[in-house]
Amino acid sequence: MKSLLSNRAKTAWLSGFLLVLFGLFLFAALRSGPLAPVSVTTLRVERIELAPALSGIGLVEARFGHKIGSVGAGRLKSVRVQPGDAVKAGQLLGEVDPVDFDERLRAQDSAIKRAQANVLVAQAQVREAEARAGFASAQAKRYSELGKSRMVSAESVENKRQEQRMAAASVSAARAGQEAAQQELSGLRADRLGQKQVRDSLQLIAPVDGVVVRREADPGTTVVAGQTVLEVVDPASLWLNVRFDQKRAQGLRAGLAALISLRSQPDTAFAGRVARIESYADAVTEELLAKVSFTPLPAKLPAIGEMAEVNVALSALPLAPAIPNAAVRRVDGLLGVWLLEDGDLRFIPVKLGAVDLQGRVQVLEGLRGGESIILYSRKSLSADSRINVVDEIEGARQ
Repeated sequence: MKSLLSNRAKTAWLSGFLLVLFGLFLFAALRSGPLAPVSVTTLRVERIELAPALSGIGLVEARFGHKIGSVGAGRLKSVRVQPGDAVKAGQLLGEVDPVDFDERLRAQDSAIKRAQANVLVAQAQVREAEARAGFASAQAKRYSELGKSRMVSAESVENKRQEQRMAAASVSAARAGQEAAQQELSGLRADRLGQKQVRDSLQLIAPVDGVVVRREADPGTTVVAGQTVLEVVDPASLWLNVRFDQKRAQGLRAGLAALISLRSQPDTAFAGRVARIESYADAVTEELLAKVSFTPLPAKLPAIGEMAEVNVALSALPLAPAIPNAAVRRVDGLLGVWLLEDGDLRFIPVKLGAVDLQGRVQVLEGLRGGESIILYSRKSLSADSRINVVDEIEGARQ
C-alpha cells in the first residue's frame, strides 16, 4: 500500500515538473522564440512638398588651369616644385637650357655688326652722291647762263643738264641703299631682342597663385617648343563635371543646391551648387552634362580627376504622401508597405515617384496620408505576424 502511494506521489511530482517545464518553454517561445512577436517601429504617413533628388557621377576638374612649358627646344635644367606644392605668381619653377642658343646669339651679334657697317657705308655713299648732285646742279645752272650769252654751245648745256639728272638719280639710289641697310639692321636687332625674350621664356614662371597638380618631365629631359612641363591650377576654381540621366534631369537648372560625396572622403557630404548646364549632351550614354561647384571648398582639396557622387535637390513637387525608403517592402514581387490598422497587419501595394536627399520617396498611389505603417522590423513580416511596437530597434537607422 505504501509502495503504491509512493509511486503515485512520484508520478504526480513528475507530471507537475513537466507541466512547469512546458510552461516555461511556452513562455520562452512566446517571448523570444519563433512564436514571439516581431519588434517593429511605426510612423504616420505625412503629405509634404517633396523636393526630388537627382543623382549623378562627376570628376573633379579645374575651371582655370595653366600649362607651363618652354617656347624653345632645350634640355630641362631644373624643376623646383613637386605636385601639391603651392606657388605664387612670378615664382621661378624651373629652367630650360637651350640647344646651341649661345652660338645663335653670337652669330646674330656678328650679323648686327656687319649690318651696322653696311649702314655707315650707305650713309657715306649718300653724302658722296649728294655732293656730286650739288656740283652737277651748279654746273648745269652755270652752263645754262653761258648758253644764253652764246658763250657755250647748246650741246654743252644739254650735257650738263644730263649730268645733273644722273647725279640726282645716284642720290635716290644711295638713299634707297641706306634705307635698305637700315631696315636690315632693324630686323636683326628685333630678332636679337626676340632671342633675348626666348631666353627669358626658357625660365618656367608661375603665371598665377595656385597649386602644382602635374609634373610632366624631370631635369635632364629634352623638351621641344610648346611641350608642357608643369600644370598649375587655381584651387578656388575646382568644380565637378557631372553626368546626369537625361530622363530624370527635368527641372535641373543653375543655382540649385547639391551634396557632394568624394571617393576619398566618403563619410563627409560637401555642400555645392549647380554652376551651369552644358549646352550639349552625350548622345551615346544619354546623359546631360553640368558643372557643380563647391560652396565652400573642402579644407583638404580633392585631386584633379577624383570621382564623386553628386545629389541635386530639384524644385519641390506638389503636396503628396511621402514615406522613408526604408518603409518600402517587396512581397510576392510587388512593392508596398505594411499598413497597421487596429493592431492588424495588411500589405498595401504602392506606386512610387521621386526620391529626395533625405531618402524620402513620394507615393503616387496606394496611400493618402495619415495612415500608420511599419518603418523598421526585426525580421520579415507576414499578415499573420504578431508584432510588438517599440520606439526604436537596435541597429536600425532611425
